[in-house]
Amino acid sequence: MTLHVTNTLTGEKEPFEPQDPENVLLYYCGLTVSDPPHLGHARSWVHVDVMHRWLEHLGYDVRHVENFTDVNEKIVARIGEDDLGESESEVAETYIQRTIDDMRSLNLLRAEVYPRVSEHVPEIIDLVETLIEKGYAYESNGSVYFDVTRFEEYGKLSNQDLEEIESQGDPDERTEKRNPADFALWKADGVDPDALEEHRHEGVDHGDTPPEGLTWDAPWGEGRPGWHIECSAMSMTHLGETLDLHVGGRDLVFPHHENEIAQSEAATDQQFANYWLHCELFQMDDEKMSSSLGNFVTVDEAIDRWGTNVMRTFLTAGSYNSKQLYSDETIAEAQERWDQLERAYEAAVDVLDSPQASSKATDESLRDDLADARETFTTAMNDDFNTREAQSALLSVATAINRHLEAVDSDDGSDYRGLRRAVETLEELGDILGLSFTGETTGTATLAGDVVELVLDVREAERDAGNYERADELRDELEALGIEVQDTDEGATYRLPSSE
Repeated sequence: MTLHVTNTLTGEKEPFEPQDPENVLLYYCGLTVSDPPHLGHARSWVHVDVMHRWLEHLGYDVRHVENFTDVNEKIVARIGEDDLGESESEVAETYIQRTIDDMRSLNLLRAEVYPRVSEHVPEIIDLVETLIEKGYAYESNGSVYFDVTRFEEYGKLSNQDLEEIESQGDPDERTEKRNPADFALWKADGVDPDALEEHRHEGVDHGDTPPEGLTWDAPWGEGRPGWHIECSAMSMTHLGETLDLHVGGRDLVFPHHENEIAQSEAATDQQFANYWLHCELFQMDDEKMSSSLGNFVTVDEAIDRWGTNVMRTFLTAGSYNSKQLYSDETIAEAQERWDQLERAYEAAVDVLDSPQASSKATDESLRDDLADARETFTTAMNDDFNTREAQSALLSVATAINRHLEAVDSDDGSDYRGLRRAVETLEELGDILGLSFTGETTGTATLAGDVVELVLDVREAERDAGNYERADELRDELEALGIEVQDTDEGATYRLPSSE
C-alpha cells in the first residue's frame, strides 16, 4: 500500500508523491522560545518524528527542517525574569537550550537544521523587497504590509472568503493598512511597550523602563520582521521554493500558514507546499494545553515523572490528526501498555538466552502472528501515519509472545527462530514509534521504578518466610510515599505517584 496523507490544502486523503522519488523535503513550524516546552509541543514533535522515521523506513532520504522563532515580543517580555537573560537574544538562547534538551529526552531524531529568525534577517528583507517589486506588498510609515487583495487564491488553505476575514494584526496598524486583512511583513521601530503587557508573567514588574527587542536596518527603515514572513524565508532558504510536507499545529492554519502560502507563492510563482499536515491540539479538561492559558505540563516534568518510553507510548496512542486528552487515566493506560510491551520483550530475551530455546521447535502460530502484526503495522502507518493502529499491532506482538511462552512444552522447548524474530519485530517497529527496548536512562522514573521493585522483592521474600507483619509494613511504607501497590495472581503491581 502506498503512503496516503490527509492534505489540509485539498481536504482529501491523497497518495503521497514527493517531487523527487528518493527525497522528501519536510518543514515543521517550530517553537517560539518564550516559555518552557510542554506536552502540547511534545505531541507534535513526536508525531513529526514518527513521520520522519516512517519515511526513512520507506526508503526516502528525509531533509527535515524545524525552526526556532527567537524574535518575538513574547520573548522580549521575559527579559529579566528568573535570570533568563538581560536581552532578547539571551532569553531566546536559554529557552532554545532547554528545548533541545527536551527534544533529546524524547528520543527525537535530529532535524537536518534548526534555523533561527535572527540568522535569516537578510533573506527576510530580500523576500519583502521581492514582494514590493512585484506589487504584492507596500510600505507605510516604515512598515511593510502584504496586500491580500492582490493574491487571488488567498484563503485557499483555511477555506475562507476574503470578505469574511476580519482585521489582522494589532489595532494600531489599521490606519497604516489599505485593507483590514493585510498583514505585516516588516514592523517599523522596536517592540511597542504596550504589547508586552499581555505577555508578562503575573507579578513581574519591569519598572519604568520596559525591555527592548532587537531591530535591524532595512530599506524602509529600522524595524523587525513580521511573524509569517519568517517561516517562508527560513524554509525556502534550506529546502527551496516548493516543500513536499509542511507540518504544524491545527491552530496555525489561519492566519500563519495561510499567510505563508500567500507571500511565498506571490514571490516565487511556485506552489509553496504540496502537502499540508496539521496536528490536532492537546486537550486538558475543556481547553487546549497552552502556555498562554497556563494549563500545561512541561516536557521535563513529564519525562522525570514517567520516562521517555511511557510518554512516547502515550503520545502515539492517538493519531496526529485526532484530538487527545491528557489525564491521569490516559497516562496510566500508556504505562500499562508500555509495561506489557517491555515484559513480553524481556521474557522473550530471557528464553532466547536460556536452554529453553530450541533450534528445532517451530511455532507456526507465532510466526503467522508476527507476519500479521507487521502487515497491520505497515498498513496503519501508510494510512496517514495512523500510530493508534500501529501501536495496537505492536501490542499484538507482545500478546503473541506471551501466548507462545505459555503454551511451550518444557520437553520440546521454545521456537528459537520465532522468538528471535519476535524480538527483532518489537525492536524494529518499536523504533519507528521511537520506543527503546534496550534500556532507558532518561528521567528519574526508571530509577524510582527499580527501587520500588527491589522493595517489592524484599516484601515477597518476607511473605515467603512467613513474616507477614513485616511484609505489610513495607507495603504501608510504599503507600505512605504515594505508591499504589496491588497484589495479583501474577505478583504485585504498583503505580508511581504524581509529582504535582
